[in-house]
Amino acid sequence: MSVDYLSDLENESIFLIREAVAKAKNPVMMYSMGKDSSVLLHLAKKAFYPHSMPFSFLHIDTLFKFQDMYDFRDMIIKKFNINLIKYTNPEVSAKNINPFDFTSEIYTDVAKTQALKQAIDQHEFDFIIGGARRDEEKSRSKERIFSFRDAKHIWNPKYQRPELWNLFNTEKNNHESFRVFPLSNWTELDIWRYIEQERVDVVPLYFSKQRPVVVRDQKFIMVDDGRLKLKPDEKIEYMNIRFRTLGCYPLTAAISSTAITVSEIINELAHSHYSERQGRLIDSDIQNSMEKKKIEGYF
Repeated sequence: MSVDYLSDLENESIFLIREAVAKAKNPVMMYSMGKDSSVLLHLAKKAFYPHSMPFSFLHIDTLFKFQDMYDFRDMIIKKFNINLIKYTNPEVSAKNINPFDFTSEIYTDVAKTQALKQAIDQHEFDFIIGGARRDEEKSRSKERIFSFRDAKHIWNPKYQRPELWNLFNTEKNNHESFRVFPLSNWTELDIWRYIEQERVDVVPLYFSKQRPVVVRDQKFIMVDDGRLKLKPDEKIEYMNIRFRTLGCYPLTAAISSTAITVSEIINELAHSHYSERQGRLIDSDIQNSMEKKKIEGYF
């Protein structure tokens, strides 16, 4: 992989971040603590250096992320002195909405989709910048870089605006918004090659380590804390695992791996025939679930 190729991707993403900020009245950048968020943060710093980044960051906190993710988030806040807005849907605590006692469909809607829409409305964000990529999942491949949302945050894949020659129609009415995806044209391998080249900080969960797991429905579920209820036939084992994607615990499965460096991860991915989202259990709870979630407002 040539440096020029990564440079082209970097330049395109920086252009898109600047374009979004130039068009916005009140932009925000999503921060999920994942590898794509880490790369997006790195690009945003480059886009406006030596000045500070002209927007806040938004973390939709479901209260069920891995502890390593929370520790990493707090470290990044201090290291880069960023203004991070943490938002949790009040219904999560009021009704004890959790991934153990509720279906992933209900949990994701309340803790993620509704929480995001509430946060956008509360802070009146008009351009919401995120790290989703087209190669991740088939419904995401349909989405434009500047993805228009109506006043109810609805995404209609049939009525999207053309994006020819990097010209973007960003006209909108009050209370309408855009989701902006500067990493749209990156792949998982691009992300890791860029992390290696730029030495971007990422959550330690991406690297292999002996961790406690249970095998559930042929998936490796990490036992992150005492909230995981074991089934009668389950027992905790210690295995060398890592995560290709990070989400809510315990709706994110790990993979068996010995990759402990970025270069080893790159080599492992080069020989993989599976999507990184194989570990996202929410993607398969209903037919066309991701597209349905996105239409309803999921990021």
